[in-house]
Amino acid sequence: MESSFRSILLVDDDPNDVTLMKSALEEVHFGNPIIVAEDGEEALDYLFHRGRFADINDNLPVFILLDIKMPKLDGIDVLGLIRDEPSFDKVPVIMMTSSRDTSDLEECYKYGVPGTGIVKPINITEFIQVVKEIGKYWVVINEVST
Repeated sequence: MESSFRSILLVDDDPNDVTLMKSALEEVHFGNPIIVAEDGEEALDYLFHRGRFADINDNLPVFILLDIKMPKLDGIDVLGLIRDEPSFDKVPVIMMTSSRDTSDLEECYKYGVPGTGIVKPINITEFIQVVKEIGKYWVVINEVST
């Protein structure tokens, strides 16, 4: 059965982080399908309907959770390509990283993502709570038409 809700695109190469984020988002019962891309190339395939996502006839995601450090194509490169495409202007992108290196988040600011760079907490409980709050804000509180 297809959902009438817009998807949440989760882009992360760490299976443990993916499991935690999916669990947190599912726990708050949004009903939005969660699409997982394991690297930047897969994320772009989903957004541009190519590769294994060529037959997907999906609207733009309600938001994108995008890890910065990934193989093949990192999150900052993906963010730049997303922001270069006018059809993605209204799609919120939340950058996530395990690094405390502020230069990564500063790089994200260049693409208009100030205030949405999240450093993944080491504590699992904090991590789950952060993901829940992100989901609540972008799915329930903030309503942007696309």
